Amino acid sequence: MSERKLPANCERLFNAGQIQQALDTLAQQLNASLANQPVVALCVMNGGLIFTGQLLTRLTFETAIDYCHATRYRNTTRGDTLQWLSRPQQNLQDRTVLILDDILDEGVTLKAIQDYCRMQGAARVLCAVLLEKHHNRRIESVEADFVALHVEDRYVFGFGMDYKGNYRNLDAIYALGESR
Repeated sequence: MSERKLPANCERLFNAGQIQQALDTLAQQLNASLANQPVVALCVMNGGLIFTGQLLTRLTFETAIDYCHATRYRNTTRGDTLQWLSRPQQNLQDRTVLILDDILDEGVTLKAIQDYCRMQGAARVLCAVLLEKHHNRRIESVEADFVALHVEDRYVFGFGMDYKGNYRNLDAIYALGESR
C-alpha cells in the first residue's frame, strides 16, 4: 500500500494490529456479558461505522443492527450543538440496546442517545466505545460500559474518526500535535 499523506504534526497512537487485538478482547467481554440475549446494536454514525462493522463480525449473541446519526462536530475539531440527522428505526421497547460509538469524549452525544433509547422504552442501555478519552470535562453521569482502548486528551482520528471530514478510512489511530 502506498504511503498516505497525513496532517503535519501527528503521531500514530495505535497500529492496525493493536486495534484488532483490542477488538478481539472487547468482543470476548461483550459475548460473555450478553450471551443468550437478543440485543439491538446501535451504530453511532459516522464515526462508529468502522468500529461497529469490525466488532459485529466477532459477536456471537443474537443481534439486530440499527444506527443513529447525532453529531456535534460537523467536520470541525470542536463540538457544538447536538444535531440529530437520523434516529433509530428499530423498536427499542423492552429490548437491550448496545450503543456502539467511536469515542467517549465529553459525553454530550452519548448522553443524548442513551436518553433517547430510554425514552423509547429500552429495558437496558449499554455502551461500547473504541476509545475513551481521559480528561475532566466529561458529563458526570456518562460512562462507557465497555472500552477497547484509552487515550489521553488529544484530538484523534483514523479508524472511523475524522479530522476535518477526512481520514476516517485509516486502519490506525493518530493524534494531532498541540495545535489544531
